[in-house]
Amino acid sequence: MPKGDGLRKFALFASVCALFLLADFARAQELDLAVGGSKLFSTKNKTASETFLAPPENEGTYVNVSLLRTFENHFGYSAEVVTSYHRPFYNGFQEYRPFLYDLNGVYATHVAKRMTLDLMAGAGGQTVLFYNTYAGCGFPTGCTARVNSTHFLVHVGAGLRYRVWRGIFVRPEANFYRIFNNNDFHSDNVLRLGASAGYTF
Repeated sequence: MPKGDGLRKFALFASVCALFLLADFARAQELDLAVGGSKLFSTKNKTASETFLAPPENEGTYVNVSLLRTFENHFGYSAEVVTSYHRPFYNGFQEYRPFLYDLNGVYATHVAKRMTLDLMAGAGGQTVLFYNTYAGCGFPTGCTARVNSTHFLVHVGAGLRYRVWRGIFVRPEANFYRIFNNNDFHSDNVLRLGASAGYTF
């Protein structure tokens, strides 16, 4: 046998095996892209007498874009961005727009013929963009214009994915956020309920 011929045959064999493994890997995973709408729920202060307390984080309709990738072992990862569809008014005088974004580990399991339960947990952040930061108001209690802020958050969520036709699905979902030092709003705890529609590749 010529010198190095055995090594070349082994390299060829290893390359063919790697191609089969990659092909099997590509078959054994799913990629879901989805868009949706939701509503935020958060508590507000009902006892204090001051006029310009931090408001609850629950105004308006929210839109979201998400990507979820799962493998044959039912585990995977996801990423999502959520923001308000319109700019709400902070205490009625300053426009703002919150962004919630997170990266998660995912466990997906089939619960019925066309239904998959997606469970996720992870971390991310909330960025609140305040507009017209030089806004003023004529109240004697001193409403102060806010400036942009970012806070760390942890996230847990669940969604029930129902395959409507081929790769098209709808997914009612619930998401809970714990936003640390969320001093722009009354509470650090935010619940988001909504639904998404998407396609599985």
